[in-house]
Amino acid sequence: MNADDMRRLEAVGAEVEIPAGQVLIERGQHGAGLFVIREGTVVVEAPEGNVEFGPSSVIGERALLAQHGRRAARVRATSDLRVLAVDRHEIEQLCADDPDFARRLADAGA
Repeated sequence: MNADDMRRLEAVGAEVEIPAGQVLIERGQHGAGLFVIREGTVVVEAPEGNVEFGPSSVIGERALLAQHGRRAARVRATSDLRVLAVDRHEIEQLCADDPDFARRLADAGA
């Protein structure tokens, strides 16, 4: 993602604070949106193993871009977080306005 893409996300997203230990995404659920980590860390608990991500990481984009729309992993805050939360409708609109946005979003994902 480039600086313009981030500005687009910021224009439609909301800053949210999430306490350590809270689950942001549960595996198997329908993807309702994505998160851009501003501060803090999360662990992505996937069948193939766990991976930690921090600031500037995009989390949850796969379910928004996949045809089935289901979450592939559980994501849990490992510290207090400040994230930019963007809902599915806004992502779909950004992709409709700029077809390359989906590719850039997929490339930026965790």
